[in-house]
Formats: sequence, structure tokens, C-alpha cells
Amino acid sequence: MFKIGEALVGSGNEVAHVDLMIGEKEGVVGEAFANGLTQLSRGHTPLLSVIRPNLPAKPYTLVVPKVTVQAMEDAKKIFGPAQAAVAKAIADSVEEETIPADKVEDWVVIVSVFIHPEAIDYRMIYQYNYGATKLALKRALSDYPNVDKIKFDKDRAVHPIMGFKVPRLPEWNTPYLQIALDIPDIERIKKVIQQIPKSDKIILEAGTPLIKRYGSQVIKEIREVTKSDFVIADLKTLDVGQVEVDLAYDEGADAVVSSGLAAPEVLDKFIYEAHRLGIYAIVDTMNVEDPVALLKELKDVPDILILHRCVDAEGRQEQRWHLIKELKKTNPKMMVAVAGGIDFQTAPDAIKEGADIIIVGRSITQSRDVEGSVRQFLDFIGGDIDLKRVHVE
Repeated sequence: MFKIGEALVGSGNEVAHVDLMIGEKEGVVGEAFANGLTQLSRGHTPLLSVIRPNLPAKPYTLVVPKVTVQAMEDAKKIFGPAQAAVAKAIADSVEEETIPADKVEDWVVIVSVFIHPEAIDYRMIYQYNYGATKLALKRALSDYPNVDKIKFDKDRAVHPIMGFKVPRLPEWNTPYLQIALDIPDIERIKKVIQQIPKSDKIILEAGTPLIKRYGSQVIKEIREVTKSDFVIADLKTLDVGQVEVDLAYDEGADAVVSSGLAAPEVLDKFIYEAHRLGIYAIVDTMNVEDPVALLKELKDVPDILILHRCVDAEGRQEQRWHLIKELKKTNPKMMVAVAGGIDFQTAPDAIKEGADIIIVGRSITQSRDVEGSVRQFLDFIGGDIDLKRVHVE
């Protein structure tokens, strides 16, 4: 048996972060335990957890400092409140039957603790490490988190030190609302972004006119206003696919758009490079006569394909939403977006036809009430998940 747990508890310099392994003495955890006691590392000397001198907790538990111990003041925090907290947490977990009583002689525990060099409050060091150890232990023995929990939170979570999230577009969360920021005025665009409500359903697009005026570096300016949104660079690449993917990637884009009118060789390099770098490859089929045939020419499918009716031909061209189901048959994981004159009347129809993403520009960016317009579209696509989220450990 080999289980792993982790927990972060507390705040300030006294914050506790615990990584924990628990398993059998005769297994890999027991081997790591023995190595820890016999192969010492300067500044990271492991020690047995004791409730008080001469009274170790059981299962025997090894405490390993994560931060290099450089002075006696640092050592006192490890050999004092941190050691006692871990030992008491283990002993209480046995009493509370989190750890089965019949396993205390068969199992061992390794607890890696973080003690900030500037932590000064021994009471809080103890309290936070006690709580973190118990929580990490409980999580380890219950195999927390499960895969569904990870899938749900991985694109919503904000790492406390990084300070922003890096979202993806999970298929189970479709449909999405993509807002095309086409106005070639970055100051107006920033004001629009500031009025957009936060939602897991929203994608921001740095539109082609905006990029043509300011260059791909405009993506960084958008990032100054919103660090956590999914941002697409609509380059409509026709040549040097690999180079243009790199341009968008270096500016911080989560996805990049190529024109479906590009040669298949260009699109193949475009898609390959986007996937190599870990961003989304999008192909816009504006004026492409047969999008289904185009996909069959490619070595790999894009992450998203756009059925796009151009603005200047909206009065003449018909929407091709009837192709959505056929396109998805080529690869069920590929999402299909629709663009071109999408408004409050047409959006519900596009969703009924199976669109994964509806791309809206003027109906939002030129609205007198940007926030209200966005929320109206969110009503069509299923609402704002952030408002419904319930955090469950």
C-alpha cells in the first residue's frame, strides 16, 4: 500500500504546506523511510515525530523540512511546533480511526513540511501544521482528489502564488461564448473587457483588425486587463503557419486562428506547431467551399473549426450550420464554432444545430450595455458556472 496526500492550511508566514506519503514498512514507503533516516542531507535533516521527548507517534512518522534549515532559530521551529504538530495529528488520526488501529505497527508515514524562515508564532506554526497533516492524511487514505474533481477544477483553479488561472476549453462545458474584439482601438477594447462579467463560458478574441493595427503584441495589452481569460489571436494565417503560431504563442495567446484558404501544407504545419506548444489550433473556413473535404486533406484535425460567414456578405451568403454534425463526425473531439452576424435571435438556433462556440462581435462590443448583452447570451448557452460553483473537498 502506497498513498499520497497534500494540504495547504493557514496564511501569512506561518502557513503550512504538507506533502505526505503513507504505506507499509515492507514496501516503497518503508524503504524511503529508512533512507531518510540513514542518508542525511545538510539543512534538510529528517526527524521522527514525537508528541514529547521519548514518546513517538505511531505509525512511526518521519518529518522532512522542505526549506533549508540554516540557523538554530529555524531548527527550533522544526524540532518544536512542527514536529509536535505532525506527531499529534498522527496520534489523533489513530484515535479517530482515520488510521486503522491494526495498522499502526505495519505502516510508516513521511511528512514533508514547509516552515517559512520568517515565521515567528509557534502557536500558529503548530496549529496550521496539525491541521495540514490531518487533512493530507485523510486525503491520502481516501484517494482525494478523484479524476472528476480534477477535471472540474483544473481550468478554474487559481494558484495562490501565480495569481491567475490558465483555462482550457473542456468539451463537457460547451457551448461557449466567444467575444470578437474587432474594434481597432485598444483603449475602447480595454473598456469593453472591463465590463464583461467573469464566466467559465467566455472566450476573448483579439480580432484581425485589432491585430493588424497594433501587431500581435496587442495580446499582451489585453493580458494587462485580464490575466485569466482564454484569449485567441485571430491571425487568419495564410502562409508560414509555424512562424505565425510562434508569434501568437510568444505574446501569450491560448489559441491561434488560420484561414482555411491556406494550402494544406501550411495548415499541417500550423496545427502541428500549435499542438507542440500546447495551444489550440483553429481553422476559419470563411469562403472555403467544402469544409468537410478540407479536413480530409489534413494530417491532423484542428481543435476548433469555424463556420464563418463574412460581415460584408451577410446579406447574400447563407449560414452553413447544417454542416456542424457532419464536421463533428470527422473527429468527435473537434469543436465547431459559428460566426458571422450572430445575435440574440440567431444564437439559440446555432446552439440547437450543435455549435460548440458562438462568436459574437458587434452585438456585444457596440452595445450600450456590454455586461447586460453578455449575460443575455450566457442565458442562451447555459448560464454562468462561476455563480453556481460549490466547492466540495
